[in-house]
Amino acid sequence: MKPHFEQRHASSESAARSGVLITRRGEIPTPVFMPVGTQASVKTLDVQEISSASEGLILANAYHLWVQPGEAIVAAHGGIHAFMRWEGALLTDSGGFQVHSMSDIRSIDEDGVRFRHHKSGEKLLMTPETSIGVQAALGSDIAMSFDECAPFDADYDYMKASVERTLRWAERGLSVKRPDHQALYGIVQGGPFADLRKRSLERTMALGFDGIAIGGLSVGESKEEMYRVLDDLQDDLPSTMPRYLMGVGTPDDILESVARGIDMFDCVHPTRFARHGGAYTEDGALA
Repeated sequence: MKPHFEQRHASSESAARSGVLITRRGEIPTPVFMPVGTQASVKTLDVQEISSASEGLILANAYHLWVQPGEAIVAAHGGIHAFMRWEGALLTDSGGFQVHSMSDIRSIDEDGVRFRHHKSGEKLLMTPETSIGVQAALGSDIAMSFDECAPFDADYDYMKASVERTLRWAERGLSVKRPDHQALYGIVQGGPFADLRKRSLERTMALGFDGIAIGGLSVGESKEEMYRVLDDLQDDLPSTMPRYLMGVGTPDDILESVARGIDMFDCVHPTRFARHGGAYTEDGALA
């Protein structure tokens, strides 16, 4: 059974809604925040602690698991759930964010993204087919389409070309065989440009994905710019699909985004903030 979404309630005062993401590993109430276990481990937390601090859905990263230890090793240990002894649901990011975060050691062409291994210097090529194949081998419940997370301040011509390439990559990724239980979400890009965002959303939805993610935010733009992008997309977001805002995880941003119709979130910040002695309270952040 693929994960699918059911809306249960909608606000009369905003676009906020609540619902449930139904997976073979349980029902996940939404809105939901996913703790990030980049390399199949949420730093400093064991699986019992993750269970007590989450709704049963966490995230791991396909690029980092592809590089080390390799998806074949994870698959040989029974897939990512058995590998990390996690019984809940799990989403894998495609590696698209590393296109942004590792821009000093990568180049982009129509085939995909050519990385230089950050430790060994080995040359690596991640294509849409590679990304979806890795996620299929890992066996996550939700996989993400491979995209370019372009710089928010890129000019219009670059962003337009990037959106078109991401759409072509999305079509290629959809052709890769995946486990029957694995949903695949498409990713909307377009930076600050409302027409590119709407074009990306419309064409991504038309490809037949199981969910919609909004990427390319929380990458250095102001909060006002991020909220404006969400405002521009709000009326066009699909009502029957889960809506996932990638890389956003502070309490204020989650509340603002839920009011704009978002269902799912992830971010490394909360656990990183906690590891350095910080905490969020009703009275604000303590550091």
